[in-house]
Amino acid sequence: MDEKQDYCNFFEGTEKLLEIWFDSETSSQKNSGATNCDLRLIPRTAWESLLSLANCEIISFKKNDKLDAYVLSESSMFVSKNRFILKTCGTTTLFNCIEPLLYLVKKFTGFDEVLDIFYSRKNFLRPELQPKPHSSFYDEIEYLDNYFENGSAYCMGPINRDCWFLFTLNQIKPIKMIEGPDQTLEIIMQNLDPKVMKIFTREVCSTAKEATSRSGIDKILPGMVIDDFLFKPCGYSMNGLINGDYYMTIHITPEPHCSYVSFETNYPQANYYDLVSRLIKTFSPGKFSLTLFANESSIAVECMQDYRMLTFTGFMSKELQFSHLKNYNLTYGLFAKAPS
Repeated sequence: MDEKQDYCNFFEGTEKLLEIWFDSETSSQKNSGATNCDLRLIPRTAWESLLSLANCEIISFKKNDKLDAYVLSESSMFVSKNRFILKTCGTTTLFNCIEPLLYLVKKFTGFDEVLDIFYSRKNFLRPELQPKPHSSFYDEIEYLDNYFENGSAYCMGPINRDCWFLFTLNQIKPIKMIEGPDQTLEIIMQNLDPKVMKIFTREVCSTAKEATSRSGIDKILPGMVIDDFLFKPCGYSMNGLINGDYYMTIHITPEPHCSYVSFETNYPQANYYDLVSRLIKTFSPGKFSLTLFANESSIAVECMQDYRMLTFTGFMSKELQFSHLKNYNLTYGLFAKAPS
């Protein structure tokens, strides 16, 4: 977000989101309980070099006993024992990190196998400004196919309007699956209330802590350890750590002509309705999309059918789709503010 020169410049808030889970194919290594199988063993200098290839850098860092969380100049990175998440906005070159990442994982961590991958993003406001292959999802698919066999690509929503793209593995006979409950909720908001967006400018708030408190972000998931940053002259990013391997992250592009807020968490809940309601009350978007992933072990999977009748006060449902992927259930919804 540091590439903003003034409050009138265009900035692509839409993030490219890459999540990769790793495993060890060598059974003897797993049986020995080798302590070196951990992505967090990759040194800080290696992460810095990796991120430079995507044209972003580390701004801040916090961790707990399960998760390392990095606030970046363009969004966030999360590293746990066997899961890597990189989320970058603007015109970052995220795919430049893939090959070096696979090398670093083999060199430092003891993992030698990709268990699963998820690459996703909303359609860009201005795809023509993106570096290749990110200017086209079809080009992104071709690129990912070079590194990950048996991948499948999906588009949720109409491809010529607001939509959401996904690439993930779809092995014919999956031998291994992600162990334990796993879920991810992502809310993408656009056409936001200018008065709310003004909070995330240096004109209104002098510190990130002030913006976090004034906006009510600190109340969205109480009990978080917050790491936040307010850019100059505008823009905001935060990571929140919750006990265990759970995170929350928010990124805000406040410019009126391209306003954008993203929220993501893997915090488990049986129903996310109240959380989503708090988010749209906090930010007052003109429209928002919802994606929810949950595997069969997650408590979130129990509420998937409830979303068939999902409504939010003051919003109309424009799209609602449900998919059953290899090991996950996926819900996608697009909602727009109802005419007053």
